[in-house]
Amino acid sequence: GLPTLQGYGLTETSPVVSCNPIHKIKVETVGPPFQGNQVKIAEDGEILVKGENVMLGYWNKKEETAKVIKDGWLYTGDIGEIDPQDGYLRITDRKKDIIVSAGGDNISPAKIENQLTNSPAIEQSMVYGDRKNYLVALIVPSKEFSNQKEKINEIVNDVNNNLTLIEKIKKFQLINESFSIENGLLTPTMKVKRNKVILKYKNILENFYKK
Repeated sequence: GLPTLQGYGLTETSPVVSCNPIHKIKVETVGPPFQGNQVKIAEDGEILVKGENVMLGYWNKKEETAKVIKDGWLYTGDIGEIDPQDGYLRITDRKKDIIVSAGGDNISPAKIENQLTNSPAIEQSMVYGDRKNYLVALIVPSKEFSNQKEKINEIVNDVNNNLTLIEKIKKFQLINESFSIENGLLTPTMKVKRNKVILKYKNILENFYKK
């Protein structure tokens, strides 16, 4: 078969920024930037890109262009980090998805969700808690674990042990319906439509915070 290499790019970068070289693959990353690309991380964690591959701007949309290109740097809207040892780039979240706690801390929900779904018992999850004092989660269990809340609780506790205090899941609810394109809770690229999920399960989510 053909080797598959994980990389990173946007339409605005024509379209590739980085890629894992076949001789040194780090599966948790999107590889080092290509020659000619400059990549840096802003203070808030956003990935910025500069290079000949970056677009000049959106056609006849000066205001939109000015929002994403500043001093020649493209503001990608993605959150990431660069390994100082080898320069490999890792994507950790989308900036618009970052949760800001009641105390003003920035929290990556994707980091927590990925750890939860690493377990075969959890099919999908969504972490919630913007402007709240603690985080909660909606969890879609795998079919064989649909009635095993104690097992899911063990998994959540194990994940919490690897998280900082502000990242820990304090409460969760099992839901039986998977997030899918058909029910409008997933995008065609299989990303969770957070706003749609929050709207659908608003009562459950808000009940987590009632005393």
